[in-house]
Amino acid sequence: MTHMVVDHPYFGAFMLLLITFGAFSATLFAARFVSRKLARLDTEKLKLTIYECGPEVTKQPNTISAQFYLFALLFILFDVEIIFMFPWAIDFKVLGWFGFAEMILFIVLLAIGFIYAWKKGALEWHSIK
Repeated sequence: MTHMVVDHPYFGAFMLLLITFGAFSATLFAARFVSRKLARLDTEKLKLTIYECGPEVTKQPNTISAQFYLFALLFILFDVEIIFMFPWAIDFKVLGWFGFAEMILFIVLLAIGFIYAWKKGALEWHSIK
């Protein structure tokens, strides 16, 4: 008969973690099984109907260009990149040449991304490639 070592200080926490994981998995599978058995499968017709007094689904006449979202994403990307430069500027003397080299590398990568976006036409408003 083997002897288990149960006097480790974290043995109780580990067992509690295993029991919790097992109970969570069992609850998850039971909930999934019960919901699939109780779900009504003939609701496709209901999904296509208008919800209460809402308007009928039609194509929107004034669509927003996807170019706007691309501009917004590029703005947020470069704005967040600039935020990383402030802590570096505050601790510039502490970081020394290593910090300076890392910031130059960061700016080079940022410039490469900017040139890539420029060459792909992401900054031109009316030409989407």
